[in-house]
Amino acid sequence: MKTYIKFLSLIFIKSFFYVVATMLSLVFILNTLSELEFFKEIEIGIEFTLFLSLLNSPSMIFEMFPFIFLISTQFFFIKLFNNNELEVFKYSGLKNSSILIFLSAISFVIGVIIITIFYNFSANFKNFYLEKKSQFTSDGKYLAVVTKNGLWIKDEIDEKIYIINSAEIKNNYLVNNFITEFNRDFEAIRNVQSKKIDIKEKKWVIYDATIYNKNESSFLNILELKTNFDYKRIQTLYSNLSSLNIFQLFELRNNYNKLNYSLTDVNLQLIKIFAYPLYMALITIFTALIMFKIRRQDSTTFKISIGLFISVIIYYINNFFLVMGSTERISLIFAVFTPLIVLGMVNSIMIYKINEK
Repeated sequence: MKTYIKFLSLIFIKSFFYVVATMLSLVFILNTLSELEFFKEIEIGIEFTLFLSLLNSPSMIFEMFPFIFLISTQFFFIKLFNNNELEVFKYSGLKNSSILIFLSAISFVIGVIIITIFYNFSANFKNFYLEKKSQFTSDGKYLAVVTKNGLWIKDEIDEKIYIINSAEIKNNYLVNNFITEFNRDFEAIRNVQSKKIDIKEKKWVIYDATIYNKNESSFLNILELKTNFDYKRIQTLYSNLSSLNIFQLFELRNNYNKLNYSLTDVNLQLIKIFAYPLYMALITIFTALIMFKIRRQDSTTFKISIGLFISVIIYYINNFFLVMGSTERISLIFAVFTPLIVLGMVNSIMIYKINEK
């Protein structure tokens, strides 16, 4: 390995970990304040609040990695500018384009490490965080999950507990259903079996219901059941996909597919994850090109401000396309890769005569 590659790698990695540590500290503090606000009327130890803040921090850092790469690249160049090391490299025959290639390669590799190791680690922490915090929320008594055996719902309403299993979702109907009704002491009251349930509203309409009560059975053409779930709520039952690691996302996708459930959100999350290394590489190249353009500016604050301003613009553009994809107004591939293609085109324009800078 050439000496300059070792030297540049060391500077970039140091800058990267410095920014990550700074962001993690800020995120931890903000999380702690948020948790203190949440538990202000609940008697809970400060150590539990700090524990929750720690669990939630990695997933937030994952979402901030585009900004982290941008700022890390800025610090990388600021150090080179301050020590006039770029001039030394230039006189030694190292072109600016070679530095860009190096930065894009190391960013891509770090991006791969992030999605294979850090993302799964942060998702597991997020899942544990939600599990612990749900014990203190009113939604803790409601549960809806998708498994290989279909959709399972636990609901509590009007002093009764319902366990509902459905094989499939078609439009706003649950198909092939079995409902067990319990009292507050989990003593079975009755079972209800039905081929079709209309869940458009929170008052479900159960068609052709066979009711089993002890050793007797009866039949009703229509039976109404009041619940806390409707079609819209069930469709968003896994809105926080950041709490699932990659393997769990694929498992959830398979289960959704069997259930005839919408795959949009899961597919979007998977595409976003696998596009992450490319996104990080393009962000790094873009930042490097900006730094080459403004290298003669003496103010470090100005350079950082430019980077933060640009990062906000990139964030909103990227978020706009993701929202369009999640609402199925555009295809998921188009939603994820359009901002990357635009960023790549801007990089291509800006790279003109980069070796003369």
